Amino acid sequence: MLATRTRLLLCIFNKSSVFRSYCKKATKGKFEFPRRTIFKSYGQPTHETHPQLLQKDEITPQIKRSEFQERRQKLMEQISVYVNERNPAMKQHLIVIPSATKQYMSDKIPYFFRQNTDFLYLTGCLEPDSCLVLATTAPDQHCSTLFMREKDDHSELWDGPRTGPDLAPSVFGVDQSLPINELENYLHSFFKSNNKFSLWYDFMNPVQIDVHKTMVDYLNFMRLKMWESPKVFIHKQRLIKSPAEIALMQQSCDIGANSIVETIKASRPGINESQIFAKVDYECRMQGAEYLAYPPVVAGGNRATTIHYINNNQIVQEGEMVLMDAGCEFHGYSSDITRTWPINGRFTNSQREVYEVVLDVQKKLIQLCGNFPTLDSLFDSMCVLLGKGLQQIGVIPKILTNQALTRAAYQFCPHHVSHYLGMDVHDTPLITRNIKIQPGMIVTVEPGVYINHKHQQLPKEFLGLGVRIEDDVLITESGPVVLTRNCPKEVSDVENISSQNL
Repeated sequence: MLATRTRLLLCIFNKSSVFRSYCKKATKGKFEFPRRTIFKSYGQPTHETHPQLLQKDEITPQIKRSEFQERRQKLMEQISVYVNERNPAMKQHLIVIPSATKQYMSDKIPYFFRQNTDFLYLTGCLEPDSCLVLATTAPDQHCSTLFMREKDDHSELWDGPRTGPDLAPSVFGVDQSLPINELENYLHSFFKSNNKFSLWYDFMNPVQIDVHKTMVDYLNFMRLKMWESPKVFIHKQRLIKSPAEIALMQQSCDIGANSIVETIKASRPGINESQIFAKVDYECRMQGAEYLAYPPVVAGGNRATTIHYINNNQIVQEGEMVLMDAGCEFHGYSSDITRTWPINGRFTNSQREVYEVVLDVQKKLIQLCGNFPTLDSLFDSMCVLLGKGLQQIGVIPKILTNQALTRAAYQFCPHHVSHYLGMDVHDTPLITRNIKIQPGMIVTVEPGVYINHKHQQLPKEFLGLGVRIEDDVLITESGPVVLTRNCPKEVSDVENISSQNL
């Protein structure tokens, strides 16, 4: 209705004598209507609207349109090879990957939108309620169709501009784009013209309810029994980072590291954990990150023995340590860092002993990454190293050996020592940790020791101590590269930083 009224008003204005006089040309007594400049608006930053952020041909910062096209082509090739090995007669493939949709905390009040990372990886599109469909058109050829919300003056007045189907092919480099409400007709047409094809859609983990309903309806209508999720193929691609992704990860790690240093400097006895949380959030955003990558752990004193402590609402007292696990998201790529420091600038003897054990283990594990182990075997190495280190300071009895020692160490560090890192903090979760790491992967290395008050047999000065040290490590042919190297962790450096403003 609003668009109709606008066109009507323009029509009336165009016919007015004032407008005709304005447009009339002096030569030959004729007049012409001036050609209207069409204002292009997009649902996300582009080089045209944000030249300070995006170079020409980049869809998202540092990642060019051609890289997204190559990702889609590779996905189709991998799936074609997989299907051909099992059913050579199956030549047609259809892959459906929805975007995320808006989630609301209360009536008309949305949560901050975060895109489905598989969809983002393949398109660069940051808009909700969209869908990517890849279809085989000929051997070794495919057609990419991006379904998007149509332009709508009323909706854009409230929620901001949309790219719309008309501009989407030039922005995202897809073959074609259609309104999202045409997805059902598209699928109906494809199913009708292709009797035998492989369908790739994640029915078990729907991310957009409208698309999921459409897919379920057609699954039942076509009585299809053969379908698979494409996620594992996408995760295999995401596991190995491109040079552009590595550069973004380095920037994310630099921002996270610098922000944690500034946060440590600002901490002092009597500060609330929530203030430390606010400080690291502020520093990350001021340095260019969109937001924190996850709810941070800011645990003072014995709260550090609760591994996923995120209440962050207690006072950090004189003589306590702070364990902070925090990272940021920078243009779609996450950092994940943990540091532990004394709130008054000086470790006690027992705090230092535990800290040095964890630090020594972490350094050795990072070196082991140069041998390309599996992450599971890296965890086994952590248990052995940690057990020996804790024996040296009297936390584990020296009589224990082999499996008994490993089990004892696991009691003090019951979490895995590493996970894949990338667009998500716990990235590519469908990839097992029992494969050898290889160049291009980015992993965390995060041993810890948590001595809660249940261990009453230990000297009381150890009770309530929690220490974790975590870095993000790029695997290369020439050895591991610590991306979070700008965040100090040596005892003397940590004490110097944490005592600066006392």
